[in-house]
Amino acid sequence: MTNPTKTRRRFTAQQKVEAVELCLQEGLSCNVVAQRLGLPSSSLARWVRQARIDRGQAGPRDQGLLSSEERAELSRLRKENRELRREKDFFRLAAAHFAKKQLPPRGFA
Repeated sequence: MTNPTKTRRRFTAQQKVEAVELCLQEGLSCNVVAQRLGLPSSSLARWVRQARIDRGQAGPRDQGLLSSEERAELSRLRKENRELRREKDFFRLAAAHFAKKQLPPRGFA
């Protein structure tokens, strides 16, 4: 389990780019770069993998994975889908409510 008292470190986009470039352009391993920069090696490996996918240099294991642009679009579409479902549910409930008020009371027909 994770430690709830430990705060999660955040890295800027610039820090990520610089670390990834050390791996890709300098040919250094993720472990070496992570150790030099004081980063978690698993995070750096994930950033490098995503950078390779974004650049179209994905290996055979990474084929079919989404680029950063595709991930952003998928996130946007999921958010839009949730909003549309909420609206649909709202209008369905409103229609049922107004239809209920329109019906004559039972026993007067």
